[in-house]
Amino acid sequence: MTDAVKGPASYFPSIEKKYGRPVSEWKELILSSPLTKHMELVNWLKAEHGLGHGHANALVAHTLAEGHDK
Repeated sequence: MTDAVKGPASYFPSIEKKYGRPVSEWKELILSSPLTKHMELVNWLKAEHGLGHGHANALVAHTLAEGHDK
C-alpha cells in the first residue's frame, strides 16, 4: 500500500491534465519570474497563465517550499 500524496503536490496530476504542461515547466516559470512574494506569484499565474487560485497556490507553495532562492 502506498501513501496518498498530500499537500500541494496532490494537485499536480490535475494541473498537468487541465493546463497541458508538466509541473516542472510551471516551476521553471515561477523561478524565472522577477516576483518573489507568494501572493504576487499566485496572482501572476492566475492573470498571465489562466490558472485557478488553488492550482496557482499549490504550485507556488510547493516551489517556494523546496528552498529555491528567489
